[in-house]
Amino acid sequence: MSTKGQAEPHPPPELAQLTVLSRPVHGHAESLPNQVLGYRHRHAWIQFAYAAEGVLEVRTDAGRFVAPPQRGVWIPAGVAHRVVCAERTCVRSLYIGDAAQLAAPSRCRVLEVSPLLRELIRTFSSVPVNYAPGSADERLAVVLLDQLASAREVDLILPMPADLQLRQLCRSVQARPSHRIHLSVWSERFGVSEKTLSRRFLRETGLTYRVWDMRMRLLSALPGLERGERVTDVALACGYDSLSAFISAFAKLFDATPGEFFDRAAPQRKSADG
Repeated sequence: MSTKGQAEPHPPPELAQLTVLSRPVHGHAESLPNQVLGYRHRHAWIQFAYAAEGVLEVRTDAGRFVAPPQRGVWIPAGVAHRVVCAERTCVRSLYIGDAAQLAAPSRCRVLEVSPLLRELIRTFSSVPVNYAPGSADERLAVVLLDQLASAREVDLILPMPADLQLRQLCRSVQARPSHRIHLSVWSERFGVSEKTLSRRFLRETGLTYRVWDMRMRLLSALPGLERGERVTDVALACGYDSLSAFISAFAKLFDATPGEFFDRAAPQRKSADG
């Protein structure tokens, strides 16, 4: 995914003025402005960022968390992050306070957004911050939290190493996904054996360099595919010289071909926008 995408907008005025959330959940719908706000920030509460349309990506020190349609990113309180989105992305964010007391891991995660959860998010995005206790809005919040707690985690994560040399490697590879660089090139550059570098990479990321590199290219392909670009063009831009190889790798990671994956998302985007 290009770093030239759009970044997360400032929180809505009523949210920016708060130090604590007065209710367990606050919903917010926002179409991103046509400008980049390239800054890292953190919230005093949990954020769940869902793209009703487009592809969003949350970047933290731990890695990249990519959410095409049907997915959302859970960002724990206090985690420094940046949200980068493809053009035309419509983000619906939920802000969840400590009062919700969800038993959730204290790490970023990509979660599957079911049709029911999608409609709950869409509806809740128009609910005022201080909805009345005991009201229908509060009951909706309870159901929403329950659905979030049971949402399935999906492996759309590109872990980043803490090792400075390996981070340099990863950043360089991500900047040019169309160029394949064998690990031996990096081992020579860093003055270590390929075997040693391979072990360090696996220890730092939990993935082999080959698997990490393939996942990076496939995740980078999502914005172009979501925009309707030709699959052949996207495959070439991500370093694949064979369309069949790209489709096969895509299907292994996403359990669907590119066409099937985004065909499934189309009805959901229409419903979310309607």
